[in-house]
Amino acid sequence: LLLLGALFPVTDVFFNMSTKEKGTKKEQKAKRTPAAEVIAREYTINLHKRVHGVGFKRRAPRAIDEIRKFALQAMGTKDVRVDSKLNKHIWSKGIRNVPFRVRVRLSRKRNEDEDAAEKLYTLVTVVEGVTNFKGLQTAAVESE
Repeated sequence: LLLLGALFPVTDVFFNMSTKEKGTKKEQKAKRTPAAEVIAREYTINLHKRVHGVGFKRRAPRAIDEIRKFALQAMGTKDVRVDSKLNKHIWSKGIRNVPFRVRVRLSRKRNEDEDAAEKLYTLVTVVEGVTNFKGLQTAAVESE
């Protein structure tokens, strides 16, 4: 590595912007517009691998927990709200037989409550009418 450094000196020619032009990470986050914060995306969640090995009487509750965990990771908000239709869809085949996959819409929304801990929350709803999950990818959707 030292030999390579001697042969090819590193200069600013290789970099597009200096850190001074870009700013710190905190400043870059502050530059985001509010419209970029409120977004909706559709995901396919493989529940089968997430509840594998879980006891029968814990499968549907664990599936709901795994959906919450997925939404937290995908949208980055600790406040995750699961729609009642999604809950009914998960429980539709009973506590033991959770659907293998589910297509969900994750909507990051503004919290109307002024004294809330977080200013954004994620609403998780089921996308109805999806029978075949082949070829479906994550898609950005315009918010309602």
